Amino acid sequence: MTTTFPDISISTERLVLRALEPADAPALAEMMNDEQVAAWTAVPQPYTEAAAHAWISDHAPGERSAGRGIDLAVTEFLTQRLVGVIRLSRTDWRVRSSEMSYIIAPWARGEGYASEAALATAQWLFRDQRFERLELRTAADNTASQQVAQKIGCISEGVLRGACIARTRTEGGGWTDLRTDFIVWSLLPEDLEGVADQMAEAGGFGAYTDWN
Repeated sequence: MTTTFPDISISTERLVLRALEPADAPALAEMMNDEQVAAWTAVPQPYTEAAAHAWISDHAPGERSAGRGIDLAVTEFLTQRLVGVIRLSRTDWRVRSSEMSYIIAPWARGEGYASEAALATAQWLFRDQRFERLELRTAADNTASQQVAQKIGCISEGVLRGACIARTRTEGGGWTDLRTDFIVWSLLPEDLEGVADQMAEAGGFGAYTDWN
């Protein structure tokens, strides 16, 4: 039984999802230092370019080779600019289940890139890898992430009380931890029926087109 994800490239009308490359490090570090990323993720702050290089050269390849998941750079098709990152983690190969998370650069928000990339990844996971379940966890107050989950057809399954550590700014300008809830979402193959068409009508783009 296959227990690692392949080295994959996924293309949509506007985006290319591919393995992270060393040249992505400066843009990756800049994105990870954004206020929203700091608030809703466990990314160390400040996030250095050295940390970005370590993620690209060590962490991401290690996750894939160990079968735990895959990290994909999300780039604009026309400019090749780094839009964000899509991650699959906590993969269970027997259950054929994985957990998805996504981060989008500040300049690229509001364009539907997160939902376009997430939908393309889900389609590839279900159709090509024959997975049966995709799970997302969003902080209770992270409405932007919740909207992405809803757009791609996810079903809210419940709340994990006090299971999330978010961060908020202190009066001194630093960060302090803030305990909150996780909302758990799931996506099954049948949930995707008609989702791509609905997103295309709403956003004016075609969703999944190709992978290799």
